[in-house]
Amino acid sequence: MSHSNKDAISAKITEIAERVGQSDAIEVVEVQILGGGKARLVRIYIDKPASVTHAVCERISREVGDILDAEEVIPGGAYTLEVSSPGIERKLSKPADFQRFIGQKAKVVLHEPVENQRSWIGTLAAVEGNLVTLEPSAGKTVQFALDQVEKANLKFEW
Repeated sequence: MSHSNKDAISAKITEIAERVGQSDAIEVVEVQILGGGKARLVRIYIDKPASVTHAVCERISREVGDILDAEEVIPGGAYTLEVSSPGIERKLSKPADFQRFIGQKAKVVLHEPVENQRSWIGTLAAVEGNLVTLEPSAGKTVQFALDQVEKANLKFEW
């Protein structure tokens, strides 16, 4: 399966999951398509403002699965569907994710170093357009563009 093909299928699955999850204000965080052939795994991470219960994951999985089968979205038809919540250290990928978690602690890994450092942990201070401001320590801020982010996730502190 080519990369662009995979992206197209991911986009389709995201769209279906969003449609199914609308009534519960479900946000589709990420869709992963892993493996191939009969071992293909389709994993959907969902989140919602309150919290994701097991029952919600089950309902989304059942309904999305029905649509994927009916519309024959997955080539070959053999796959495992997994729906889960990203948990407390959820991934931040869309600008809206960064926006939503302003004031929370995050770990961010950049493609290229800012101030000689690629990996930063700090409080998300602001998001303006494409620019994220992170506060690694009181009074110190570091800024980077969203497209510089290789990966980012919330950092849970005990």
